[in-house]
Amino acid sequence: MSKNTPLIEVRDLHQRFGDQHVLRGVTTHVNKGETLVLLGGSGGGKSVLIKHFIGLLSPYSGQVMINGEDISNMNERQLGKVRRAMGMMFQNGALFDFMTVGQNIAFPLRERGITDESEIEKRVIECLDIVKLPGQENKMPAELSGGMRKRVALARAIVDKPECVLYDEPHAGLDPITGDSIDHLIKDLQNDHGMTNVIITHEMRSVFRIADRVIFLKLGEIYWEGTPQEMKDSGDPQLLDFIEGVAREVTIS
Repeated sequence: MSKNTPLIEVRDLHQRFGDQHVLRGVTTHVNKGETLVLLGGSGGGKSVLIKHFIGLLSPYSGQVMINGEDISNMNERQLGKVRRAMGMMFQNGALFDFMTVGQNIAFPLRERGITDESEIEKRVIECLDIVKLPGQENKMPAELSGGMRKRVALARAIVDKPECVLYDEPHAGLDPITGDSIDHLIKDLQNDHGMTNVIITHEMRSVFRIADRVIFLKLGEIYWEGTPQEMKDSGDPQLLDFIEGVAREVTIS
């Protein structure tokens, strides 16, 4: 798989909510097999942007292409196929507390109409192995640590074998060591399973560890784009102010 082949393309994407112009002509791409990190302050448009990747929002104007197909005006039935290509790991994990770990992970398969229990069980066990939680399928979410809940959420995100996983602040609420373990899993998915990753994070250590490319969004526009090394070498004052501000927040917390 070539990392120069686009999986997601965004062309002159605008999004408005009433008088609020959230995305202002964003044009970018996500290549197959790469790990892309989205940076930016609150209200910069990061979460709104990735919601377009999975068809949760329709553009005010512009296009969103998945594997060369414009999803901008697709109906829900058509979007179902697109969404199967995209896994989503939410910030708080979003596990169902009344379901076991195994039931949580199997949920996307059952929603898609898969009824073969042996196949479901096989996939759940495979995903628990991938996220380094073998044998945990019968536990309840309340019995798990925060880091384990994030791993279960990741297992659920990949159980339907998506091409890409979208992560919304995967390190939120985790200590540095547990956060490091999530980073290792993300890179394992990329290196061992060819997964494409798109990550919203403020954890700069993780950015330099896992990102192939970084996009810095500011006021709904792409202000800067490049590799982690190019970001380190950048003398751009606004980019440096953001990085230093995030570092100060981590130190204070």
